[in-house]
Amino acid sequence: MVTKIETIIVGGGQGGLSTSYFLSQQGKEHVVLEKSLQAGNAWRNGRWDSFTLLTPNWSFRLPGAEYQDNDPNGFMARDKIVARFERYVTQYHLPIQYNEHVISIEQTERSSGYRVITEDAIWEASNVVIATGLYQKPKRLPLNANLPERILQFHSGEYRNPGTLPDGDVLVVGSAQSGCQIAEELYQNGRKVYLCVGSAGRAPRRYRGKDVYEWLNLSGFLDRTVDKLPSPKAKFAGNPHVSGKDGGKTLNLHKFSRDGVQLLGQLQSVTDDTIWFSQDLKENLMKADKFEEEIVKIVDDYIIRTGITAPQEQLPVYRDGFEQKEITELNLNSTRISTIIWANGYNFDFSFVRLPVRDDDGFPIQNRGVTAFPGLYFIGLPWLNKQKSGLLLGVGESAEYIASVIAS
Repeated sequence: MVTKIETIIVGGGQGGLSTSYFLSQQGKEHVVLEKSLQAGNAWRNGRWDSFTLLTPNWSFRLPGAEYQDNDPNGFMARDKIVARFERYVTQYHLPIQYNEHVISIEQTERSSGYRVITEDAIWEASNVVIATGLYQKPKRLPLNANLPERILQFHSGEYRNPGTLPDGDVLVVGSAQSGCQIAEELYQNGRKVYLCVGSAGRAPRRYRGKDVYEWLNLSGFLDRTVDKLPSPKAKFAGNPHVSGKDGGKTLNLHKFSRDGVQLLGQLQSVTDDTIWFSQDLKENLMKADKFEEEIVKIVDDYIIRTGITAPQEQLPVYRDGFEQKEITELNLNSTRISTIIWANGYNFDFSFVRLPVRDDDGFPIQNRGVTAFPGLYFIGLPWLNKQKSGLLLGVGESAEYIASVIAS
């Protein structure tokens, strides 16, 4: 049996729910198909216990549920984020169906619409909005199969707290947002931590009297469009490390080194019980330092350009990471490493869309989320024309545009 409906939204995250909100306001028939069993699944099951928003609470801008409480500059804890998503679905009676895993989207025989096939049903719709996001599948390296069985391995999305790990030291692979936050929590709880450092940058939490995210928003940095990027692959650069924990703070790899974390280059290979690392630690530390310098310059230039009154500030400079001896190999038998946490990001996969809508990198070919196929759209991804189009700050703007195209 085929169920027919005007619009199907695939994915019940912030992009899908925001689009559903606008379609509901317009009285447009639609349904949201979500493969998980509850709202806010990525926040609920893909984040650790102490996780907080990395951006200030004021940036929580789900349309119709914008943050209006008394702590706009704080950072919401994971459970409060999940609760807001749950209330959002209930408050606006959004038509979401859970446990509906979409496995295929194709055009109907007459190309007048789309057939959406789930594990249990077949749907047909004039419009399909794909809102599955950019972070769909945990990324693991093929070489992790070569590690000894006694080593516990899992992705950062499966990490919950230090108490769930076996005794021993921890190797964290990846130094973007998740890797740095997890590494800090572990070493502050008495664990010896080894951290593979990648090319992700560092942003100061606060600078010249404001949260750096507020400066980036005011300056238009988050409104940059995709044509401003140096290359198409720049869309996938790791997010700079920063934290919302304890009221928000800067994470600095040099300070990690001072606190006893063993910094390493990027993981290269595994041979028997030996892990090999690239000799790029100092190069990657320089990239993190340079990124902070560039962010500071953006803020300084904006302040000068607009004449805003802001206190002068000189950020502290640490060099500890450069003083560490660069290690290129670790023998697991001579260390106490019992756990490896893969914090090397996620892969996206839109192959379930059986149409030529992906570029060479697998990213959707679209303009502001609108594809060349009438009625087929993407939402909830960064750089759907602006950097912020995948963020809680900007997803509403994208969803409103997609909903207006559908309505017209």
